[in-house]
Amino acid sequence: MRRGRMFFYLAFILLLGLVAVAVIWQRYLRQPAPGSQQAASTQVIDIVNIMVVTQSVPRGNVITRDVLKLVPIQRELFIEGMFTNISEVEGRLAKFDLDPGIVLTDSMLVSSAEELSGTGSNAALTIPRGMVAIRVPIEVLSFLSYPVKAGDHVNVITTIKIVDVDTDFQSIQPNQVLNIVGPGVTPQEGVNYLTAQVDGDPNVYNKPTVGKAEIISGLGQSVYAVPSERQRARMVSQTLLQNIMVLNVGNFATFLSGDEMGVKDTAQPEATPTPQPEEGEEPAPPPPAPDFISLIVTPLDAQALNYLIASGAQITIVLRPAGDDSRVQTEAATLQFILNQYRLPVPVKLPYALEPRVDPIIVPETTP
Repeated sequence: MRRGRMFFYLAFILLLGLVAVAVIWQRYLRQPAPGSQQAASTQVIDIVNIMVVTQSVPRGNVITRDVLKLVPIQRELFIEGMFTNISEVEGRLAKFDLDPGIVLTDSMLVSSAEELSGTGSNAALTIPRGMVAIRVPIEVLSFLSYPVKAGDHVNVITTIKIVDVDTDFQSIQPNQVLNIVGPGVTPQEGVNYLTAQVDGDPNVYNKPTVGKAEIISGLGQSVYAVPSERQRARMVSQTLLQNIMVLNVGNFATFLSGDEMGVKDTAQPEATPTPQPEEGEEPAPPPPAPDFISLIVTPLDAQALNYLIASGAQITIVLRPAGDDSRVQTEAATLQFILNQYRLPVPVKLPYALEPRVDPIIVPETTP
């Protein structure tokens, strides 16, 4: 009985050993057939040469041989519209700016300037859907002393002056007054009439105006007070728009010449150094200062800016730090706000003063 079990165990172990030897032989010791390795090494990959841009090509420029290169790719990666022959590309125009390394396709090129004009300007490609670009003349701006470039983000501050007007006349208060002469009878028609007569010189601004009755303190005497000067406007300043992207800063001369539809950025002095003139040669004139700045805003904000520009309001552009998209709730700045916010006291009327009398604020002059 014990011998039977022993023979069974020995047979089982022998069987496992044979299986292990067979597996090792199949996986590691068996040599591949000579024909199969040769077939694998002689397998041919099908390739095709396609056209690639090697240099930057601005929109509208003609494609030439010196900016093209043929690069091989596997045929299964070839897509309809790619070019395999330089003659198919040479002489055509770039539909938009092309960067080095771009694989050329038929949708990137046009055959004539007429086709190019139908694609619109480069500036329109950068305006998000639902937004518009408004061009603000810099002459109405309190512009930054440092250049603002396309892609910068700015805040827009507006300052307006408000005066009281007569509701009916829509003229600035106070109203001027005239003397009424009458009643009388016209000798020709025999009808009653009333006439208005100017009291004083009509060519002088300080005509009689509507005033108000006041009582002089301490005397109890009534007087009729009239304004000594024109009504002073009440000024208010507020941040109108925040985190507004600059589309471009340019010059109207560039716009009128048709160069890039006026989107050429002229506020880049460090990128265009002035060449040194040769001896006896006049120095080259400096680049023209920018005339306008274009901002990407909502249609409602564009209407508001257009209204403020037409009404003569002052608009100030302030530059935001890069990557800052935060918004701050601001309070409109008035004279009362300035006094309270920055704790500026109203000077007390003292029985003494400085000599000599100084009315305008003296600004120190810088020496060259």
